[in-house]
Amino acid sequence: MSALPLTRQRAVETVARYGIVLVLVIMVAALTVLSPIIRGEQFFLTSRNLIQVALQAAINAIIATGMTFVITSGGIDLSVGANVALGGVTAALFMRDTGIGPIGGFFVAMAVGGLCGAFNGLLITRLDLPPFIATLGTMGMFRGMALIISDGRPVYGFGREFLQIFARQIDLPLIGAVPTQVVFALVIAVVFWWVLNRTKFGKYTIAIGGSEETTRLAGIPVNRYKMGIYILCGLLTGVAAALLLARLSSGDPTFGTFYELDAIAAAVMGGTSLSGGEGSIGGTIVGALVISLVRNGLNLFNVPSYWQDFVIGAVIVLAVMLDRWRKRQTRRV
Repeated sequence: MSALPLTRQRAVETVARYGIVLVLVIMVAALTVLSPIIRGEQFFLTSRNLIQVALQAAINAIIATGMTFVITSGGIDLSVGANVALGGVTAALFMRDTGIGPIGGFFVAMAVGGLCGAFNGLLITRLDLPPFIATLGTMGMFRGMALIISDGRPVYGFGREFLQIFARQIDLPLIGAVPTQVVFALVIAVVFWWVLNRTKFGKYTIAIGGSEETTRLAGIPVNRYKMGIYILCGLLTGVAAALLLARLSSGDPTFGTFYELDAIAAAVMGGTSLSGGEGSIGGTIVGALVISLVRNGLNLFNVPSYWQDFVIGAVIVLAVMLDRWRKRQTRRV
């Protein structure tokens, strides 16, 4: 093999594996340069704006971490946005009406998320429904439940203690004040990177996505692990619901709209294959940052909201194209 094809092959492998990091670097550089040109001064590289970028990315990163496990296993979960709404509304109502306190409210949101994930898992493993159809149906069910129990109105008055615990900033050595939501996202990313890459649960998740039938023939209880994967996704969605509730100070049944698309886009852009068998938690976090930067840049330049929806939709299409290109390059190598 000549040196040129070998060099080209290595370059393709590098782009396929780390291309999303390059996209992130280019976006940061572009926004840094364009902000003073378009707005007259530097609005992007300010501590306040960068905190907003991190906050927007944190919620998506937590949900997308769970979505990474689901997609890696060969599934999909379209109900996570509605799950966020249901978990946030339920936690707000419990804190307001029963006085369970902020920690209790946090675990209520997690429990609701876990139950929603378990219900999805039952539909998929016991009734053998396709994940797309099952979670498309539960998306409507969970959103409807959030509207029913809240009477279609935001829930307020659940106490400031919850906000003081889960919406405050934490002083970290060498870094300074960091929002609680960002700390949660970083911890979850590290923990579940280890779970996906270093534990039996993670290895079986990848195996199921690569070939479910082969994994079953190897004696692995596939349905049990798939249930665990969907419960995990639900639990992480519940964590995101609690943190979003603290950030926005209300439980609103309309929250979480299109969150499933952001989570899928973050996972796929980060290297998780839509056909299953391949996932990257680190890439997912970078993907969440890219989506947050896109939204932040559009807001900085006063782009109308309907154009923002168009751009995010285009990002999802590009993410799928990237996934297909990456698969083709992998087969060639």
